[in-house]
Amino acid sequence: MPKHVPTVAIVGRPNVGKSTLFNRLVGKKVALVDDLPGVTRDRREGEAQLLGLDFTIIDTAGFEDENALTLPGRMRAQTEAAVASADVALFLFDSRVGILPLDEEIARWLRAGSTPVVLVANKAEGKAGNDGVLESLSLGFGDPVEMSAEHGEGVADLFEALLPLLEPEGYDDTPDEPAPYYDEETGPLKLAIVGRPNAGKSTLVNRILGEERMITGPEAGITRDSIAIDFMWQDRPIHLIDTAGMRKRAKVQDKLEKLSVADALHAIDFAEVVVLLLDATLGLEVQDLKIADRVLEEGRALVIALNKWDVAEGPSSLFNGVRAALDEGLAQARGVPLVAVSAATGKGVDQMIAAAFEVREMWSKRVGTGALNRWFERAVEANPPPAPGGKRIKLRYITQAKTRPPGFILFGTRVDQLPESYRRYLVNGIRKELGFGAVPVRLTLRAPKNPFDDK
Repeated sequence: MPKHVPTVAIVGRPNVGKSTLFNRLVGKKVALVDDLPGVTRDRREGEAQLLGLDFTIIDTAGFEDENALTLPGRMRAQTEAAVASADVALFLFDSRVGILPLDEEIARWLRAGSTPVVLVANKAEGKAGNDGVLESLSLGFGDPVEMSAEHGEGVADLFEALLPLLEPEGYDDTPDEPAPYYDEETGPLKLAIVGRPNAGKSTLVNRILGEERMITGPEAGITRDSIAIDFMWQDRPIHLIDTAGMRKRAKVQDKLEKLSVADALHAIDFAEVVVLLLDATLGLEVQDLKIADRVLEEGRALVIALNKWDVAEGPSSLFNGVRAALDEGLAQARGVPLVAVSAATGKGVDQMIAAAFEVREMWSKRVGTGALNRWFERAVEANPPPAPGGKRIKLRYITQAKTRPPGFILFGTRVDQLPESYRRYLVNGIRKELGFGAVPVRLTLRAPKNPFDDK
């Protein structure tokens, strides 16, 4: 049995360096970092390793004293949930600024709880933080760990403070048992939820998980980071990613929003299947088609979900209208799965996830060379390639070079003159007759090398 992996939550007021420390402990820049306070909103988890000590680290939103119904209040509720579930809380403060009233309030809240606390004086490089370190003794957590999350100073001291709390029976440096092996077809489904702001992505994620894991509300653009969560659906593992809303590029002026959109695009690159969530009360817009086109360009399998179906007017005509518009606007993947869902009620959510597993299966499919070329011969016989300038284009054979997304290589002579319409004819045939559905298919044309080309 693999040993238990403890959990550590980072808490503190806004802009004390929590996300910087999170990135330092996971070993890569995962959480968005900016000088603007309040960048982090949802709690983000990552696998941390500190001098051989393994634990799950949770980055939380800046702790603020606001009404529970406001956005900062809902962010605070997420932080409180993270600390309650953690084995240890890292209470971070800015040693250069010193102890502020909000730091004192956080300390009172932590002292009232049962989670062990390690006080961390961040930005303590040099002597600029000395006064803040002395002030922090009044918080009641003893001497703080002095460190610089940005420069990596003090990590050994942090290790010594965490070790007795995470390994109370002594440090066990025996290797864990290897994680269970998953192959590409049966491993965790890497599923990203994308769409315009306020389409209901975080509400949908909460519905899927059965808990208020993501912050939601009427404000557009609440989610900033792409948040990844692992869970099981009908005994099948899923790596679910909630992303920030993507507006038209011309409207994205704010630096932080640009970082959020870049993070969402990175999530698309990482995913196997992408669910594009539409707002059924608004219908299909040009921005939706642009997002869908980006997903297909990156070679990811796509599922379209019409959200807010429980409040949509004329649902039947709306569904048919969106279906027709998708088939026209996404000619390269006509027939992409379209599912009506309601994040508020849960309607259609299971069908959406089932569709995601189905398209991943098509996305991962491989066809034997014999069956592939038998189809190819029939396709060429039914519709021979044109002869531009009276010179015949001879197509010899085809092979599947890769999967995820499926890629094929077509060999022949004068293939550089093959019209795009004929290439589409072959790709559509591959999708329809070989069972690849609406997943993106790549077709590369290749001619044999002429030995006299270099003469």
